[in-house]
Amino acid sequence: MRIHHMVSSHLSRLFMFTAWAGVTMLAAPLSAEPTPLSQDTFLRAKQATVGILEDTQDQRTPEKPGKIVVRGTGFHLRDGYVITARHAAEKHDPSTGTIIQKHVRILTNDLNELPADIVGDSAFMDVVIYRVAEEHRSKLQAGTVFAAGDVAPGMEVFTVGYPLGWGPTMAFGRLGNTNTFLQTVETRLIQADLSACSGNSGGGLFNAQGEIVGIMHAIIQTEKDETQAHCSRMTFAIPGILAERIVNAALAGKPLTFSKLGIHMTSVKDGTKWRMAVKEVADPAKEAGIQKHDILLAIEDTEILDAAQLKNYLIERTTPGQEVSVKVRRIDADLTFHVVLGGG
Repeated sequence: MRIHHMVSSHLSRLFMFTAWAGVTMLAAPLSAEPTPLSQDTFLRAKQATVGILEDTQDQRTPEKPGKIVVRGTGFHLRDGYVITARHAAEKHDPSTGTIIQKHVRILTNDLNELPADIVGDSAFMDVVIYRVAEEHRSKLQAGTVFAAGDVAPGMEVFTVGYPLGWGPTMAFGRLGNTNTFLQTVETRLIQADLSACSGNSGGGLFNAQGEIVGIMHAIIQTEKDETQAHCSRMTFAIPGILAERIVNAALAGKPLTFSKLGIHMTSVKDGTKWRMAVKEVADPAKEAGIQKHDILLAIEDTEILDAAQLKNYLIERTTPGQEVSVKVRRIDADLTFHVVLGGG
């Protein structure tokens, strides 16, 4: 099943997708209702948040410092490791096009400018990890952790960042659809009702305990002028449960591998309900007994309604070599097969 980009030609005048990359100017006022979250939680989140600086150094005059321009946001996890959105660290190179910067400068809450080197990244999921040089790590005031488990609609969240290059500021809201999709990444996104702007990208989406439940990724806004940065309350974040897998693999120096089931699917009508049916089958699903035209019902008791949902289940909840139960409908019979997942 294909997910259509929100900036399709017939919608471009009504909706515009904005990938956050900040400019230095005041942000629009952020509104939030009173919240019971603790001041200690806010302070630690603020101290763990960093700005990703734009490279404004003129190579013709290396002795003259460049201007301070914050183009994105990140957060310090621990031991000098800083996480941000990959697109917040991209740079246009005249000869090779858009590249990921191997070295960046970050700005701490108390205005220390620190160098950091790349450790690993994932274009697939818009996440990149940098590490601050050892001699500067003591200047990082605080760190944070990824929250255990998944999120739920209605959860109270907040973010700290540099909207439009200015801040740090805080915005508060609640989670909406925690299983939504854009064409910008190959995995699900968490939607939140929370004020964010260009420049918030890469910042942490925090829960009430100050733990990371997501990494700020994109906004959707309805302005017609596509040449300016804007703000919106319709925001999207990379799920923390998935980002943590990327980070852990990078820190361990290992490539992140995903489980392979071995089926390609197509939409079919099952009574009055649309379901996913097996269009093509290969190992390991074929070896386990799954056949072409089987209607997929569930994996490990989780009902599967579309291809993206199955893909996310495999990415987030399984590892290669794991055995999973797959329930299918074949003609009039419901069958369960046990598949040992491959890797890839």
